[in-house]
Amino acid sequence: MLEFNFSPFPIIKTERLILDRITDEDVNEIFQLRSNPEIMKYIPRPLVKNNDEALEHIKMIRDKIETNEGINWGIRLKDDPKLIGFIGFYRLQPENYRAEIGYMILPEFHGKGFVPEAVKRLIQYAFEDLKLHSIEAVIAPENYASEKVLQKCGFTKEAHFKESEFYDGKFLDKVIYSLLEK
Repeated sequence: MLEFNFSPFPIIKTERLILDRITDEDVNEIFQLRSNPEIMKYIPRPLVKNNDEALEHIKMIRDKIETNEGINWGIRLKDDPKLIGFIGFYRLQPENYRAEIGYMILPEFHGKGFVPEAVKRLIQYAFEDLKLHSIEAVIAPENYASEKVLQKCGFTKEAHFKESEFYDGKFLDKVIYSLLEK
């Protein structure tokens, strides 16, 4: 079984981005992301209502890193330290050599190729550094933008679960995309 150790925290660079640790100083951007109904419409989780709840979310991210249960990076432009989004492996399954990837980015940065750039680099990190065998992504079937990102990065549709999750008084479908180590 795999064992993960995210200390020291791995800082990852791409052509245009730096993926680094999310800190309490990122609270305003985390609030912007997690409180925006448009960004959160495909994520069955409650909206963050204030900065205290955003700080709780940051703490949850930090706790998962410290216990090696998951890891998230802040997405930043190389020439600007302001957080524009985050990406990470929300659920690690060391016994299966598998992890679940997820990401969000502020609306003003949509459509600029930043998410595929970050995803491709994390795929490399997952297979080369973490020694994973597969990566999965769980998305809402109507989240076409995320589906497009995943397909662009080599993921294939693995499953469509009908009404498999109950959230906010409704049964929701979910689609699983996956990528196997080549």
